[in-house]
Amino acid sequence: MRLCLLALLLLLATGSDVTASEKDRKPNFVLMMVDDLGIGDIGCYGNDTIRTPNIDRLAAEGVKLTQHIAAAPLCTPSRAAFHTGRYALRSGLGSTGRVQVLLFLAGSGGLPPTETTFAKRLQEQGYTTGLVGKWHLGVNCELRGDHCHHPNTHGFSYFYGLPFTLFNDCRPGEGKDVLADLQNTLWQLTLLGALALLSLVCVRVCGLVEVSVSVIVAVTCLSLLAFSVWFVPFELLMTWNCIIMRNQEVVEQPMDLDTLSQKLLGEAQGFIERNADRPFLLFLSLAHVHTPLFSSPGFAGKSRHGRYGDNVEEVDYMIGRMIETVDRLGLANNTLMYFTSDHGGHIEDADERGQKGGWNGIYKGGKAMGGWEGGIRVPGIFRWPGRLPAGRVFDTPTSLMDLYPTLTHLASATHSDRLLDGYDLMPVLEGRTERSQHEFMFHYCGAYLNAVRWHPPGSESVYKVHFFTPNFSPPGSGGCYDTKVCLCHGSHVTHHSPPIVFDLHTDPSESRPLTPDTEPRYQEVLQQTARAVEQHRATLTHSHPSDTQPDTHSPQSEPVLNQLSWEKILWRPWLQPCCGTFPFCGCTENTTSTLA
Repeated sequence: MRLCLLALLLLLATGSDVTASEKDRKPNFVLMMVDDLGIGDIGCYGNDTIRTPNIDRLAAEGVKLTQHIAAAPLCTPSRAAFHTGRYALRSGLGSTGRVQVLLFLAGSGGLPPTETTFAKRLQEQGYTTGLVGKWHLGVNCELRGDHCHHPNTHGFSYFYGLPFTLFNDCRPGEGKDVLADLQNTLWQLTLLGALALLSLVCVRVCGLVEVSVSVIVAVTCLSLLAFSVWFVPFELLMTWNCIIMRNQEVVEQPMDLDTLSQKLLGEAQGFIERNADRPFLLFLSLAHVHTPLFSSPGFAGKSRHGRYGDNVEEVDYMIGRMIETVDRLGLANNTLMYFTSDHGGHIEDADERGQKGGWNGIYKGGKAMGGWEGGIRVPGIFRWPGRLPAGRVFDTPTSLMDLYPTLTHLASATHSDRLLDGYDLMPVLEGRTERSQHEFMFHYCGAYLNAVRWHPPGSESVYKVHFFTPNFSPPGSGGCYDTKVCLCHGSHVTHHSPPIVFDLHTDPSESRPLTPDTEPRYQEVLQQTARAVEQHRATLTHSHPSDTQPDTHSPQSEPVLNQLSWEKILWRPWLQPCCGTFPFCGCTENTTSTLA
C-alpha cells in the first residue's frame, strides 16, 4: 500500500514538473508573409472565387484583423519596417525620387547594420532563428562577402532563399522591370555608336573623307563602353539578381522558378522539424505572388482566375502544409502562427494573358500608391490554440510594425535601445481590449508623409487625412497604368490644401471626402493630425536615446544615410554575390519537385 502511494506521489510530482516545464517554455513563432497579395484575394476576407481553405482555417482557429496596415506600399520599405518595428524612413529606406526599392543585388544599399530586428532580439534570448524565402534588404556594403546587410547579420541564424526579390527579368519572355526606360536609352546609344562606327569605316574604306585611325579607335571604344554599360548590368540581370543563397553561399544562379516553391516549402518544414525541441522563430517569406507569376504543375490552370489565381491557390496549399507540420509535431499549443502580405496587390500589372496583380477588395488604390487603403491594408491572421480565442475579428488599427514589440514581449526580451513605432498586440489578440494603442498612424510614400490615420479615443471613427495623392494615368483610371507604378514626387502627385479627409469607419473605400458641413469634427481632425505630425517629425531629428531609456516611443537617433540614393542602388561588380569565379557565375541546386 505504501509503495502504491509513493508511486502515485512520484507520478503526480513528475506530471507537475512536466506541466510546469511546458508552461515555462518560451513560445515558438511561425511568421508567413506573401509578396504583393491583395487583401481581397482570400476567402476569409471576402473572396468567393479563389479557393483558400487553409488560410481560412487559420482565421477560423485564431484571430483575424481587418484593419492591419503595412508601413509602406512597396516591398523594401515595408519589410524594413516589419523587421525593425520602425518606419522605414528611420532606417534610411525612404526614397525621395523614382527608385523606391532596391533594384540590384550588387548595390550597396540595404538595412543598416546598426538597426535591430526582432530576429536579433529573439536570438539574444536563446531562440534559433530562420528566414526562408525573400529578403530584399541588401547583402553587401563595401566588398563582396562583407554581408553587412545579410539576414545572418540581422539576427537570422539560418537563411535559405532569395537575398533579393522576383522581377520579371527573372524569367525570359516576361519583360523588364528594372529601369526599363534607361535600358532602352542605353540600347539606342549602343546602336547609334555602332552605326557611327560602321559609317566611319565605310567612309574611310571608300575614300570619301579622310578619317584618322585614332578617330575610329575612339568611336570604337565609346561604342564598346555604351554596349558594356547596357549589356553587362541589364541583359545579365537574371544571373545577377535572381539567385538562391543558403546562409552566405550562393547555391543556385540563376534560380529555377519551376522548383522554387518546393525548395522553400521543404526548407521551412525542415527548419521546424530540426528545432521542434527548442524555442524557434521561422519567417517564411514567400516569393509568390510577385511577378513573374509561376506555379507548380499541380496548380497550373486549376483556378478560375488564370495564372494569378493559380499562384494564390498554391500559396494556400503551402500555408496548409505549414499548419500540418506544426500540428503533426505537437507544437500547435506553444506556437504563434501569423499570416500577412507585405503590402497590397499590384492592380496595374496585366498583359494579354490576363491580370497579373492582386485584388484589393473594396479599398481604393494598390501597390506603390502611398496612403490609399488598397496599397497598405493587408491580411492579418494569428493562430495560437489555447492562448488566442478562435474565430474572433477585430477592426482596430494595427500595423505590421507591431510584430516586433509583440514577439519581443512574448520572448521576455524587455530591453530596447531605440524608438519603436509598433505596439504589443497581445492585449488585442487575447481579447483583453478591442482597441490597439495606435491613436495615430503615419502613411509614407517614399520619404514623403502622404497621409495620417487618427482613431480618436472613445470613438468608432477612424479618420484618414491625405496631404497629397498620386496622379492616376490615364486620369480617372484608378491606377498609374502609363508608368505601371505610382510615384511620390513632383508632377506625379497633387497636393491638397486643405487636405482630403475620410472617415474609414463609414467610408472604407475612401470615396466620400468629408467637409465642414458633413463632419462636425472636421476642424478638430485637421488640428489633431497637424499636432501629431509635428510631434512625429520631432522624433526624426532628435538624438539617440540612451541604452537605459525605458520609453521605447521616445525620440530617435541622428539621421541615417539614404540607402536608396543612386549611389547606393546601382550595380557594382565588386559587390556581386557569385557561385564560381566572377563574372562566370552559375550553379544549379539539385532537387526533385514533390508539390501536388
